[in-house]
Amino acid sequence: MSLIKNIILNLLILFFCFSVSAEEVKKIGKFKDWEAMVLVEDSGITCFAQSKPVLQAPKKNKRNARLFVSFRPNEKITNEISTTPGYEFNQQNSITAKSGKHKYNFDISQQSFAWIADNKVEKKMIRTMKKGSRIMISGYNNSGSQTIDHYSLLGFTKAYNEAKKSCS
Repeated sequence: MSLIKNIILNLLILFFCFSVSAEEVKKIGKFKDWEAMVLVEDSGITCFAQSKPVLQAPKKNKRNARLFVSFRPNEKITNEISTTPGYEFNQQNSITAKSGKHKYNFDISQQSFAWIADNKVEKKMIRTMKKGSRIMISGYNNSGSQTIDHYSLLGFTKAYNEAKKSCS
């Protein structure tokens, strides 16, 4: 294939991919170790604060882990805390978050995501996150090995407030 045909084909593929997408993710702010984002889909808007771990254990396996607090006004969902460790969770072991003397359990796990079922517990965890400096999420992979992701909470409150305001 000639170079020009190859370039034209690639441009058509890019155009098709970007024009067909019915969703758009937009960063609305970066606040130290956290950022606020908005996802616009045909079904509605989702606003969320997210962060990547500052430290992961074991160190040898780099994973695409994240911690989120989301708002979905069309579904009347606020303060939804979720996490992904970058692998599929082992269903036999618990998934926990610890910050200082506070410990929270993620009640629901599905494939590579986990959520807290009780909105009152989510609100308590958010208060802990606003006051704390670090939170650790612990989970287990399918082979039974534990992972711990350390998240800095620097910038959390501002990212949380910006995400919440964007979906109000």
